[in-house]
Amino acid sequence: MKKNTISPIGPTWEEVEAQLFTPEEIAESELRVAIIGEMIRARQEKGISQKKLEEMSGVKQPVIARMESGASSPTLSTVMKLLVPLGKKLAVVDIDE
Repeated sequence: MKKNTISPIGPTWEEVEAQLFTPEEIAESELRVAIIGEMIRARQEKGISQKKLEEMSGVKQPVIARMESGASSPTLSTVMKLLVPLGKKLAVVDIDE
């Protein structure tokens, strides 16, 4: 006899996510999180404050803060402006399937 696999506290986030979003939407979200996470890591490793990054990139500090917190999705233009002073570049590569 099969045991009930439902958690007493409800479904996992992955189960809910799969019900609410398409695989494409999930992949897009994961990519956005990876890119912004890498930008945050690079900024912190270089010891650059958000305000200093504003001075270096021309992107206003509140825009950087909203992007880093996930409150907004930056445009490609904004990402490119921020990558240069962080010593990074954006590359388009094949997806390993």
